[in-house]
Amino acid sequence: MRSLALLGVRIADVTPREALAMADDGGLILAPSGPGLCELARDREYREALRHSDLNLADSGLAIVLMAIRGLGRPHRLSGLGFLTELIHSENFKHQSSFWVMPSPQSARTNLAWLQEQGLAVSLQNCHLAPLYPKNGPVEDHDLLKRLMEQRPRYVFLCTGSGSQEKLGHWLMTHLDYRPCIAAIGAAIAFLSGDQAPVPRWADRLCLGWLLRTFSDPSRFLPRYLAALRLIPLVLRYGATEPPLLASPVR
Repeated sequence: MRSLALLGVRIADVTPREALAMADDGGLILAPSGPGLCELARDREYREALRHSDLNLADSGLAIVLMAIRGLGRPHRLSGLGFLTELIHSENFKHQSSFWVMPSPQSARTNLAWLQEQGLAVSLQNCHLAPLYPKNGPVEDHDLLKRLMEQRPRYVFLCTGSGSQEKLGHWLMTHLDYRPCIAAIGAAIAFLSGDQAPVPRWADRLCLGWLLRTFSDPSRFLPRYLAALRLIPLVLRYGATEPPLLASPVR
């Protein structure tokens, strides 16, 4: 796998076809967002998740631009949405078992209905409603782990949002006794199903998904994306090297 270093973690420079081939082999696939990458300087568990993942997709348009400015290279952009779209429409995936971790009952109903419309054999039995995972520190879910051990799905999708899902994915990979593909895709499924404001392919290719989300719910998303601007001084100062870990917030 070709990869480029950013703040001490590997960002993959892969095509969709290459990413799908890696997913077929199993492992942890993450799509770190701009706001999430800012946490590399303050969240030890998040940093460990990205350092030990099998594939960190080049999802953040801001990160890609900053890497180019800093002379770190320019990876082929493949967002979590782009990866999921390619995977769901691949012929091989239709014959594989999958399991979905959803953020709410309403999201589960909407997303599962859309997946069924795509011809996938999924039901509530293949879905886990996420509890309120902590924002700081480790993320564990023993009920989820037990269900995965019992069902042993080939693909596990974490749709709970940036920060917690990366840490949960890393924890699951270190505790499962088999090797599925665990993909932390956040709201990607919601963009396709209509559970959130849709992000068309052209908008995703132009890295404008954040703008459409902000227009759809400014009070929710504007603070999130403004916080991502902290990535600018972080990348300009440390480039490819790992930044020192700041004191963690009080838990």
